[in-house]
Parts: sequence; structure tokens; C-alpha cells
Amino acid sequence: QVQLVESGGGLVQAGGSLRLSCVASGRTFSRHVMGWFRQAPGKEREFVAAISTSGARTYYADSVRGRFTISRDNAESTVYLQMNGLKPDETAVYYCAQYSVSLYYIGARIDYWGQGTQVTVSS
Repeated sequence: QVQLVESGGGLVQAGGSLRLSCVASGRTFSRHVMGWFRQAPGKEREFVAAISTSGARTYYADSVRGRFTISRDNAESTVYLQMNGLKPDETAVYYCAQYSVSLYYIGARIDYWGQGTQVTVSS
């Protein structure tokens, strides 16, 4: 059974930084694209970033490109999201996602979700 466990959320002031982590277990981590999504109160879940199986290719939402960095450590079965320059409207629950595919494309199916970690950005 696949499990994704996020950590690293919390309260930060606008302009601050946080690093989220997601540890995966249950199947071969290095064979799957990994991603981060977020859901703000009253809004739909939205894509934030994704990373290829090797970590060589990364993909970002326009709103976070240049401020957020996704990375992975296949030896540790962990994916990270470094978030810099956080804004109050980025307050949301952030979710780790494991895709079914080994090559990323928009709309690829997500097999598993983490439970989410709350990020609150104060103004």
C-alpha cells in the first residue's frame, strides 16, 4: 500500500520561506513522477510543481516559477518543495502527489495523494 507523508508546513510571514517534504513508501519511488498541489479555502486544488523520475526535469505553475523549487532524493524516497517569497494568498493545504507515469505530461493521472500539510502565510 502506497503512503505519502508530508511535513514542513506551518506559519510564516509574507516574504518568508518554508521547505515541505514528502516521504513515499509502498512502491518503487524512482519510477514515478512526483508533484505538489495546493488547495486554498473555497478554491479548487491546483497544480504547483512536478518533477521527473530522475529529477532532471521540473515543471511549475506560472504563479510560483522562480520562487519555488521542487527536488527529489530517490535514495530516500522523498520529494521536496522549497518555497521562497511566500505570499498571503498562498495560504493553503499543500498536497504531495504520486503520478502513475514515469514521463510527465499535463493531465497525467495521479494514483496517490498525501494527507496534506497546512501552510499559512501572514501579512
